Amino acid sequence: MKILSVREVEYISFRLARELMAFDEPIPEFSTRFPNILESCLAVPFQSFGGRNLYPSLLSRAAILFYLMIKNHPFQNGNKRIAMTSLFVLLAKNNKWLKVDTQELYNFTMWVAQSPAVVKEETVRAIERFLKGHLSDF
Repeated sequence: MKILSVREVEYISFRLARELMAFDEPIPEFSTRFPNILESCLAVPFQSFGGRNLYPSLLSRAAILFYLMIKNHPFQNGNKRIAMTSLFVLLAKNNKWLKVDTQELYNFTMWVAQSPAVVKEETVRAIERFLKGHLSDF
């Protein structure tokens, strides 16, 4: 399974989100990100304990990545946009894609952003179900 690196978020996801997604609020420069939060968001999906992956499947890894990129706010602005773009890049690197209506993805992303932290596990499972329901081969 292919991972998503900080460099890819900077050179692919971040720039792609900034250049191709039209929104009123600009995405700040990559160098203004909060130290170590992005790195943590990218590392968690690939953690293991006792020789077992905490997130063993592509969908479970993609779900926790999407959640953390939205909820942990690694950037001053644009976290949801960068989370969506990073999700698509991770899936594409692993020969998968999402077939989903733009408005539906936007609504779902907003729901994740507004979800209370106390229901993190339930929210991550809901993200995984959402992804599974819209996943296709690349």
